Amino acid sequence: MKLLKTLSLATTVLVASLSFASAETFTKGTIKKLDTKAGKVTIIHEELVDLDMPAMTMVFRADKDMIAKMAEGQAIEFVADRVNGKLTVTALK
Repeated sequence: MKLLKTLSLATTVLVASLSFASAETFTKGTIKKLDTKAGKVTIIHEELVDLDMPAMTMVFRADKDMIAKMAEGQAIEFVADRVNGKLTVTALK
């Protein structure tokens, strides 16, 4: 019985830690420039916590559906991640 409780607790801790590791952190930014043909967007952003990067202006990749929701000068909240080695906007709100 004690072993069952220990295993149950260990499973709960493991699931909680995996959920935390996959959490997405949205970052505030402003769109400076869009390059629709190249699939790139330049964003002035706050610290990217998940990527351990300070606030700065950088170019990100984005798919055409994501870019269609963007406009230069627009304030956004976004998630960025490395996709095939390229910094990419993966979520937008």
